[in-house]
Amino acid sequence: MKAIYKIVALGLLSVPFVGCDLNYFPSDEQSTDIIMRDASDMIIDGCYSVLKDEVEYLGYPSGNTYCRHYFQMAEFPSDNICLSGRSTDPLFQATTYTMTDNLQNVGTLWMLGYKAIYMANTLIGTLDENKEENKQILGEAYFVRAMLHLNLVSLYARPYSFGRTEKGIPLDTIAVVTNIQRDPVGKVYDQIAKDLQKAASLMTTSRGNAGYPSRDAALGLLSRVYLYMEEYDQCIAVVDQILNGADPATKLDENFDKYFANAKSSKETLFCLAHEVNEDRGQSSIGSMYNKDGGGWGEVYPSFSLLNLYERYPMDIRYSEYIKPQYKNGAAPSATYSVYIPVPHEGAGSETPYDCHPMPVTDDGTGVYSFSEGGTTYTIENRLINGEYIEHHLNYKGEDLTVRIEHSNIDARNTFPKYYVTKFGYQDGVPTLCSPVFLRWGEVILNAAEAYARTGDDTNALNYVNIIRTRAGIPAAGLFSATNMHGYPSAVEVVMDERRLELAFEGHRMFDVYRNQQKMDRRYPGVQAWKEIPCDEPHAIYPIPNGEWTVSGIEQNPGY
Repeated sequence: MKAIYKIVALGLLSVPFVGCDLNYFPSDEQSTDIIMRDASDMIIDGCYSVLKDEVEYLGYPSGNTYCRHYFQMAEFPSDNICLSGRSTDPLFQATTYTMTDNLQNVGTLWMLGYKAIYMANTLIGTLDENKEENKQILGEAYFVRAMLHLNLVSLYARPYSFGRTEKGIPLDTIAVVTNIQRDPVGKVYDQIAKDLQKAASLMTTSRGNAGYPSRDAALGLLSRVYLYMEEYDQCIAVVDQILNGADPATKLDENFDKYFANAKSSKETLFCLAHEVNEDRGQSSIGSMYNKDGGGWGEVYPSFSLLNLYERYPMDIRYSEYIKPQYKNGAAPSATYSVYIPVPHEGAGSETPYDCHPMPVTDDGTGVYSFSEGGTTYTIENRLINGEYIEHHLNYKGEDLTVRIEHSNIDARNTFPKYYVTKFGYQDGVPTLCSPVFLRWGEVILNAAEAYARTGDDTNALNYVNIIRTRAGIPAAGLFSATNMHGYPSAVEVVMDERRLELAFEGHRMFDVYRNQQKMDRRYPGVQAWKEIPCDEPHAIYPIPNGEWTVSGIEQNPGY
């Protein structure tokens, strides 16, 4: 029987309970080290279970998992997604920047994150690292503690680029915490980096599939940490350390069209939360909001801006294999087309979302579309972006709008064209089952690419980007060089768009935009307000949960 370590939901850091059924030990006279060594693999495996199992919290059991909340909270406030209608699920508040401190996702992720950290601390504080048999488990414990602190500080505090003295999160490095306070962001990141260095020194290969971290996983996550800390030379050095002279392309999965369904066993995956068939969450899975197949909801689609970016190269595997347009009655795409025009939602308040207004269009034979409405003929402009990519624009009722040309028989929900995303499904043939990827080589290569670009080494930056693009099926004409930037003004902008394409829906985009102190441009159709969101918007980070700050007394984030 497993030892289960619990933390109470209120005053989450300050009152640990240990409920241990240790009756399988034959004697109470065994040393703590022997007991912990025998139980250590169950405790660390328990950490992974905490991150994927459904729990009842604030009265919500169904779909209440750390991994589901994390991927939605990290991705849904970004410019990658279009939520096609209101929802009672707290993902709606994440999407619309209307979070409150008593939401299910806000409290559950915080509570489970610190619960798993407490379990990792139990191992770190007890096992003797000088004993060879303890090293792998200890390394995993340090990795878990670092990853969860990184996730928490990324969601509940300002990015490191805002300053090391910004309010961070409580840094928990001992099993029982008595003095709860929010440590500065800089101190939190320093500890995360230290933990990952320690993890890498203790681990070698993983204990099995990618659901168990390894030395390379620790160093890969460290590359992200150094990137976020703007320690670009260290980011490059740690990626070089993992590569150890290998060609980065050899680290990628050659069968990328099947990668996410097989992530658990892929050489590209550095860490995922491994799920088995009996752990499929069905309608409560991460993928259920993106895809209706297998009983999902299918209510979240790629944004207009992301679709336009992908369609510069429609053969891109990341688009052709993982983003699926839905046509009425399962028919083939029609030979006729409609334009989908963003229009303000009727009856909305000051934070106005935009719906889609579809109109059938005619083609003049040269690829120029037009339609008539109310006695006025509108011609859709084929606007050249970066000097070579076409986007459709329309001057409509006094607004210059980016519009979409779609096959007339595309299906829609609440006026929004349906494009299902399949990154989170089809493991073992089950549409809603996946082992969600927290870290993979595709990201690590782009971490190095961005670090090279920000240190002025455009050649290496573009080479690393081209490795990713080549694997995605982009032809040679679509690769970058110093003499052909495809209209981009800098290598940094090339890398940032490539990160968006490669890592879409995987929980990176919000962090990438705000750590670079840019605005989030959400001027496209969806339930979110039609506006740009500044990086210092109070709701660009989540509130400290009510069950934490009202008990432990730590400071709430401004604006909540």
